[in-house]
Amino acid sequence: MTLLYVGTLSVSVASVYQLPNENSRLIGEQLTYQVEQGDYFQALSEYHNVGFLALIAANPEVDPFLPEKGTLLEIPKQMLLPYAERKGIVINLAELRLYYFPPNESLVYVFPVGIGRQGLSTPRVISYIGDKRKDPTWTPPQEMRERYKKEHGKEMAKVIPAGPDNPFGKYALRLASSEYLIHGTNKRMGIGLRASSGCIRMYAEDIEWLYHNVNLGTQVRIVEQPIKMSYEPDGKKLIEVHKPLTEDENKEKNFITPAVTQFLNNDEKLIKLISQQLQHPNGLVSVLPRTESLR
Repeated sequence: MTLLYVGTLSVSVASVYQLPNENSRLIGEQLTYQVEQGDYFQALSEYHNVGFLALIAANPEVDPFLPEKGTLLEIPKQMLLPYAERKGIVINLAELRLYYFPPNESLVYVFPVGIGRQGLSTPRVISYIGDKRKDPTWTPPQEMRERYKKEHGKEMAKVIPAGPDNPFGKYALRLASSEYLIHGTNKRMGIGLRASSGCIRMYAEDIEWLYHNVNLGTQVRIVEQPIKMSYEPDGKKLIEVHKPLTEDENKEKNFITPAVTQFLNNDEKLIKLISQQLQHPNGLVSVLPRTESLR
C-alpha cells in the first residue's frame, strides 16, 4: 500500500509502528509526498522524521535543495526491523536509524540519527543507558582542542556550558560509563549523516522524548546491517539495502554473508544484483525478484 501526502510542513516527532508478529520484520507503509513550492530535503526530512541521506538515497534523481514542484518523492517510512532482539534500543549504523522497543508494549519507535564520521566511527557494542543528563556540559577532547587551535589559531574552551553553543543539546544519555552518548545537537543538519565524533545525534524533539521515556539500565545494541532481509508469512522474501560504512576506502567489507547467500538461494544473478545495489542503494523495502525477471 502506498500513501500519497500533500500538505503544509511542520516538525514531526518519532515514527511509531505496531510490532509485527515474530514471523515478520516488516513495519510501516510506503509513503509518497508531492513537492510543494519552496520545499527542500532538509525540511522534508525533519517533517517526516527521516534521515537526510535516507531521503536522498530514496530519490537519487531529485535535486535535494531545489526539488521541482509536483515531483513525487519516496519517503522511506516502511522498513524491515534489524536482526536483533526486540528489546531496549537498537541502532543500525548502516541505515542511520534508532529503534526503541518499550517494555511490555507491542510498539517500536523509530528515529533518524547522526553517527560518527569516517575515522571517528561509532562503536558496535551491546551496552546500556548508564546515565541521563539534562542540560549537559561538554568537555572537548584534547585531540579536538588541538585541531581547533591549529585551524583557528586560538585555544578552545576546556568546558562548554549548556546553551546554544553546546553540541550536546539539552539532553544526553550515556552508554554505560563510556565517552559515547546519545544526545541532542545544535546543528540539525547533522541528523541522518555521518558527522559526529562517534556519538549518536538526534533531533532535539526526539532526544527529549527518549530522555523522558527510557529508563536507566535500558539495553543499547549498536549494529551494522546494510542488508536486511525477511521471510514474510505471505511467502514473499523482502530485502532492504543500505550503503555500508567505509572506514578505509581501499578495504571493503564483504556483506554478502552466508546468511545473505542462503536468502538469495545461492543464485549468482541475485548475488550480483545485491552486490551492485550495495554501491548505490535506495534504502527502500522491495520484494526479492525472481531470477527470470533479471534476464
